[in-house]
Amino acid sequence: MTTDNDQAREASASALIDARIAELTDWRGAALAKVRAIIRQADPDVVETWKWRGVPVWEHAGILCTGETYRSAVKLTFAKGASLPDPAGLFNASLDGNTRRAIDIHESDAIDEAALTALVRAAIALNTAGKKKV
Repeated sequence: MTTDNDQAREASASALIDARIAELTDWRGAALAKVRAIIRQADPDVVETWKWRGVPVWEHAGILCTGETYRSAVKLTFAKGASLPDPAGLFNASLDGNTRRAIDIHESDAIDEAALTALVRAAIALNTAGKKKV
């Protein structure tokens, strides 16, 4: 059940993500906006949050992924990435960890929308597997 307070927090987080995208006036803003659009299209029920002093986070029954921006990359880190199928080989960072996996997107990289959509949906399925509906 979503409360008015939850909706206000999500609206605030979405506004902060909008602001982050706007302040990144180079390719990183465009890349973050594109992956955000793909995530939101893949899951219309995704909840946007803002954590750890400025990290956009997308959640559905738990964290799906984060969207950090660095000087040379936009990094999408999937919280349970090591447990997700990745037939397109999107994961190219944080490959040694037991839990997380990441996708580093660089300025000249094309984003495989179909593969990213599949990865987001697999993360949702993993987060919701075995959870009882109330």
